[in-house]
Amino acid sequence: MFGGRDDVEVSSRGSVCGQASIKGVVVGEVDGASKVCGIANAVRVSRIGGVSLSQPALMECNTARVLNVWVKREMDQVIGIMGGGVEELHVAAHYACRTRNSRPGAKISEHAKGRAIDIAAFRLRDGSEISVLRDWDNGRKGRVLRRLHKSACGPFGTVLGPESDRHHQDHFHFDTASYRSGAYCR
Repeated sequence: MFGGRDDVEVSSRGSVCGQASIKGVVVGEVDGASKVCGIANAVRVSRIGGVSLSQPALMECNTARVLNVWVKREMDQVIGIMGGGVEELHVAAHYACRTRNSRPGAKISEHAKGRAIDIAAFRLRDGSEISVLRDWDNGRKGRVLRRLHKSACGPFGTVLGPESDRHHQDHFHFDTASYRSGAYCR
């Protein structure tokens, strides 16, 4: 039900999850509105891989580590020096005790376990932005978004974007769910 019990390590400089490039605070156990939600050792991440989050995101450490690796190895490479590089990820959603797409009777969302984050845009150092909603089919920015989407498939267990369904037209959904058949990416 919850993330690993021995998952949280903290350094003296505000790092969490045993990695200097993941900045935030240890929250500890988060109980959901029901027994199917919650995080055993939650962290609230404010900066990851040298990039700020638009709002601190509540998650478990494995998700923070996977996001950190993706930011440093994939996102930085794909965006490169465009606009001076990424300064901030616009977080559309993180931990929430809810079902998938908030539909009654649907399976519980990975958001409800602290294993998902939704990213709506990438703010660059020059002040410009790459927005999933506005730029998915928009020239160079659209090509960058498609490469970012593709690069997340593998590090994350589920990657959803504008072509997956109407619920993901304006953001990328990344989660660390594990499937026997491999990553699910749409």
